[in-house]
Amino acid sequence: MRAGALDASAVSVIGPPPVHLQYQGNRPAPEPRGSGKSVSSESQTALIAAARAGDQRARERIVADHLPLVYNIVGRALNGHADVDDVVQETMLHALRGLDRLREPERFRSWLVAITMNQLRGYWRRSGTEEIPAGRLEDTHPAAAPGGDFVDLAVLRLGLSGQRREVAQATRWLDESDRALLSLWWLEAAGELTRAEVAAALELTPQHTAVRVQRMKAQLDTARVVVRALATEPRCVLLETAAAGWDGTPSPLWRKRLARHTRDCTVCSGGSSDLVPAERLLIGAALVPLAFTAGPLAPEAVTRAAGAAAPVPNDTAEHAAEHAAPAPGTS
Repeated sequence: MRAGALDASAVSVIGPPPVHLQYQGNRPAPEPRGSGKSVSSESQTALIAAARAGDQRARERIVADHLPLVYNIVGRALNGHADVDDVVQETMLHALRGLDRLREPERFRSWLVAITMNQLRGYWRRSGTEEIPAGRLEDTHPAAAPGGDFVDLAVLRLGLSGQRREVAQATRWLDESDRALLSLWWLEAAGELTRAEVAAALELTPQHTAVRVQRMKAQLDTARVVVRALATEPRCVLLETAAAGWDGTPSPLWRKRLARHTRDCTVCSGGSSDLVPAERLLIGAALVPLAFTAGPLAPEAVTRAAGAAAPVPNDTAEHAAEHAAPAPGTS
């Protein structure tokens, strides 16, 4: 398809993936979508009560229902770097080992998202930064695992095309300080998280969150135009000149440099004329699926590890509980 053209599917609602995540054994399969949203508050409360009482099947169900949500947050925040699985596993272990300190079971999902963000902050601190890194990700993190680029996984596993594909590719060009925000906003736009949950996980007010989101979306739209211009065949001659010295790796610095050209160029600036708002493209978007029938992220493996590990420190679970958003329909 010609770069810049809008295919008919680009404004349609993305349905759930054709194959739902499943795990081996005689236990029931996870709910579709894998976010835990389809579980009623009564069912969630009963499930957590059973897990607290030592029911192994209940603990595995909790992991199976919520693991894709955690994987999507961490995967997009770290863009598929080699430690994604470790951070995901540690998050689920902290959640399972801290269930006894969850005062409101109906808020489990918000509590889990807060734990996920705490684990990401801890990961970045251990990597040598006190805050979410402001420099290039490769300066502070190990190299991505072969084939582990999260954008590539999203495009491949969800079959993204047209403007949806461009949005996914544009995320590579964002400031690294916005990676955590991006991972949460993407799921909010897809209907997996509420704005209250996003704000609580970021430990910001809804008003401050809205300002951060608007800034990030502006960067994303700029990056979408850059992605589109670079993909155009034949490429603009003046864009080739502007990109002289670029090694082909997306980065915030090169987004800014190339965006100066796309804004002023009569050829490249046309790429912004038909951009569909990113949030419209993401409505109903499925979570990027992962195969966890075996390995360290299998529900059985996570629950076994949780049983063998030391209890999570009180302050970790308490901090997450303090920053969990109220359950929908509650104040």
